[in-house]
This record gives sequence, C-alpha cells and structure tokens, in this order.
Amino acid sequence: GSTARWSTSRWTGDGCGFPPPHPPAMSGDRSRDERWLAGVFDDHAADVHRYARRRLQGAADPNADADDVTAEVFAITWRRRHDVDEPALAWLFGVARRVVASHRRRVTALPTDMHVDDGDAGSDVGVLVTDDLVLREAWLTLAERDREVLMLAAWEGLTEAQIAVVLDVSVGGASAALSRARSRLREAISDGAARIGDEPAAQ
Repeated sequence: GSTARWSTSRWTGDGCGFPPPHPPAMSGDRSRDERWLAGVFDDHAADVHRYARRRLQGAADPNADADDVTAEVFAITWRRRHDVDEPALAWLFGVARRVVASHRRRVTALPTDMHVDDGDAGSDVGVLVTDDLVLREAWLTLAERDREVLMLAAWEGLTEAQIAVVLDVSVGGASAALSRARSRLREAISDGAARIGDEPAAQ
C-alpha cells in the first residue's frame, strides 16, 4: 500500500521535518537506533496504517489521513525510541490511538461506526457487522471504548496483555474491559434480534 514509498529518513531527521533530539550521550547510538527504527517500520508500518485507516473511514480521504497518522506515530516512536516496549506493536497501537483521537479533534467530527473497506473484507467481525443489520445496529449502540477493545481483539488480533499496553491499563483491566464489551455486544444483538422478531406481529 501507500506505506511502501516511505523511508525511515522521514522520521529520523534527514531533511524530513522531523529532527530528533541529539543528546551527546546518545550520538554514538544513532546508527544503531536508525537500524532499529527501520526494523520496526518494516515489521509494523502496514499494521499501523491499517489501524488508522479503519478508524478514519468517515474522513474525506481516509487513506491520506492514515498516511498522516502513521507518519506522526513513527515520528513519536523515533523521539521516544528508548521508551518503546518490546515487542513494539502494542506500544505503536497505543500511540496511534492517541494520534487518531487528536486527528479527529482537529478535523470535522468523524462518525464512530465501524466501516469496512475492501482490505478488511476477510475479517470476520467486519463482514458480520457489514452484512448483518442486527449486528451492525448492535455495534452502533456500543460506547467508543467498547468498540475499540473489540476491534483490538478481533481485527488487530491482540492478546489481553497487548490490549493492556494499548489502553495503558493493567492486564486485569484489559481483560475486564474486553469481557464487558463482549457482554454488551451480545446483549445489544439479543435486543436487536428481539425487536426484529416482533416487527411482523406489530404490522
């Protein structure tokens, strides 16, 4: 996708508008740090871009906005490279979550319903929510945090420990949040199915 045209120089300050800090004690580590960033980028740039695009589908140009979010995520990753937890993906998603929220505040309010693009057509949750009216309506009744937790688990395939990193909560807190979100979705689906089941009798 669009991430293929990027290089890590966009974030490491080589004429890219993202100059990193240069403390004297770190100057000898710069080459090693750049190799590390290149590895993180190669492994996870597409994941971060997909994460952002899925959450920006209400924008005029979700792909371009996802480009911007991904660029900012890796700029932050470079500046905070010594704070990154390994494996890095959950940490990157945590940063992306905050960047997406900031992006939404800067532009026209975006809808928070789950919109699935062609690249997500194979995702079980995406297909179900798109194709099944009951599930889609149930999804729209959920709070944004519940949706985020469910997407992290179902779409991004994160473990509870990784979700905890993204949300900046304990593993127990992430487990409880996921359990509550699943329960609320089941209840909303049940309520929606009951309403649809009652419609013929009401006519």
